[in-house]
Amino acid sequence: MVAVNIRGTTRLYAVLGDPVAQVRAPALLNPLFAQLGLDAVLVPVEATPAGLGDAVRGLTAVRNLDGLLVTVPHKMACRALADRVTEAAALSGSVNAMRRLPGGGWEGANFDGEGFVRGLRTAGHEPRGATVCLAGAGGAGSAMAVALLRAGAHVTVWDADPDRAASLVSRLAPHFPGRLAAAPGHVDADLAVNATPMGLRPGDPLPFDPAALRPGTLVADIIMSPRYTALLRAAREAGLPVHHGEPMLAEQIALYREFFGLG
Repeated sequence: MVAVNIRGTTRLYAVLGDPVAQVRAPALLNPLFAQLGLDAVLVPVEATPAGLGDAVRGLTAVRNLDGLLVTVPHKMACRALADRVTEAAALSGSVNAMRRLPGGGWEGANFDGEGFVRGLRTAGHEPRGATVCLAGAGGAGSAMAVALLRAGAHVTVWDADPDRAASLVSRLAPHFPGRLAAAPGHVDADLAVNATPMGLRPGDPLPFDPAALRPGTLVADIIMSPRYTALLRAAREAGLPVHHGEPMLAEQIALYREFFGLG
């Protein structure tokens, strides 16, 4: 545990979500601030979807607040609140980080996908040429689809809302011809990924059944707490290799440092 010394000079960062009890970013970024000798702190801010606009406007008025991180379910809504976005955020239609622009307003970026791909590679799993079944076409899922396609994977996406999956495919397919499709469920794949919030709450249904996957399929979950989600427990019981959620965030630290100019 790193002690945080809050002073009148402290710069603020907030992570927006609903809920926020599961967020791990403060546990990773606050020690980084201390390590870098920065007078800064990241705190969780719980805002409902109905109150998100008011929350962002209020935070915009806080003059010593330098940046926002964004988690479920606000990534797509915050894309609409950003005044400018990076290319990856424009393709995915979602943001998970926002920084102040010099002339006012916010620039949005999304590092979920790049963090996930880096986490896979660090663990020895190369996505280039892999067939990926992706559950979730929301904010995180869209960003991961972009990054996986950029890394050379073939992606099939499924969502509880078929229209959302179809919209993602129609938006991205022209940029990655022949490597993206929507499907009603998971098919044979090298990698099956949960990019939905299913698993955050006790009693959530599984996004897909690991026992129906072919032997050797790597099962990944982006949910970070608990470390072994119900999906990963079921995958392990089915004899499948698993990939945990925390590497996706851990690999984003360097990206956040550059984006926010943390040195």
